[in-house]
Amino acid sequence: MSKTNFEFLDALSQIARDKGIKVETLLDALANALVAAYKRRPDAAEEAVVTIDPDSGEIRVYGQELDDEGNVIREWDDTPEDFGRIAAQTAKQVILQRIREVERDMKYEEYAGREGDIVTGIVQQTDNRYTLLDLGKVEALLPQAEQVPHERYDHGARLKAYIVEVRKTTKGPQIVVSRTHPGLIKRLFELEVPEISSGIVELKAVAREPGHRTKIAVWSNDPNVDPVGACVGARGSRVRMVTNELRGERIDVVPFSDDPVELIQNALAPARVREVRLDEETGTATVIVSDYQLSLAIGKEGQNARLAARLTGWRIDIKSESQLHEEESYSGTDWAEGEWVEDESGEMVWRPAEGGEAISAQEWSEAPEEPAAQAEPLTEQPADPG
Repeated sequence: MSKTNFEFLDALSQIARDKGIKVETLLDALANALVAAYKRRPDAAEEAVVTIDPDSGEIRVYGQELDDEGNVIREWDDTPEDFGRIAAQTAKQVILQRIREVERDMKYEEYAGREGDIVTGIVQQTDNRYTLLDLGKVEALLPQAEQVPHERYDHGARLKAYIVEVRKTTKGPQIVVSRTHPGLIKRLFELEVPEISSGIVELKAVAREPGHRTKIAVWSNDPNVDPVGACVGARGSRVRMVTNELRGERIDVVPFSDDPVELIQNALAPARVREVRLDEETGTATVIVSDYQLSLAIGKEGQNARLAARLTGWRIDIKSESQLHEEESYSGTDWAEGEWVEDESGEMVWRPAEGGEAISAQEWSEAPEEPAAQAEPLTEQPADPG
């Protein structure tokens, strides 16, 4: 082995070690590039291969003659005399290019298939379109649509985010992350609650209004483990860690149930529910609460009811006991159907919905039980000349 070849292989091995790339990968890339360089020569064979001995570093070019089916029928050594110089010029360019390609591929492979994972990054740049997070080897894109309203992302701040997409681009992987995705809640609880990461406790459902409030329904596969207690932690320590990461977003942890009535009752916490009536056809749950619990059940601007509906999958109609009593009282009264209208003379008369003669207010009051049947026909009144 010549000194030049030794230095070449030694440098190649060092680059491969530093970049985590196989020497064979670099040699293959260099051989392919040298074939292209050889074919640019005016006297080059139409087909050729380049071999690089991994032990000696010797580079040889072999011209080839192929038959119609692509089989090699003749091969000869066609290494140009000055090919060492060409190889040296080509090697640096090819190796740098290949290193960039391999690094891009390695970064992509590291994150490909990681949609749904959580990452921690450092805020690098923020504008009105997106925020860039430095994840170490790559940057992640946090678009405005995936940002929590009113949440500030100060430069240098550490931030956890949820991977929603990994795209392969010519510049390397583009990782799109979210701070609003409900999956972020699940991943944060997995980090804080060992019972969830081990599978003892499951997050069955999540409903979230980012930056304001979240409800989660949890279930335990072990009767000896309280799923709500496991998620809340001693003195609220575990749920507080999640709340802090979400910058104060309120989190309600409720027990999951296969019984929709029980699940709806749990989902409306902290309000206490008296009764739940389900309409399977419309998917509506009528919820009855005490009068003093009505505003708590509905929540500020309807937030508690909205989140409970998303968590359970039922349309929820909340009524107080007074409202229900009033509705049921009205529904038991036989009201006459029709409307008060103004006749040609300007007098208000009652027109029954089922048809028939219209009657005046006086005639209505004189015959309250059967107003339409007992009404006398109206006599025409002369029009008011004024």
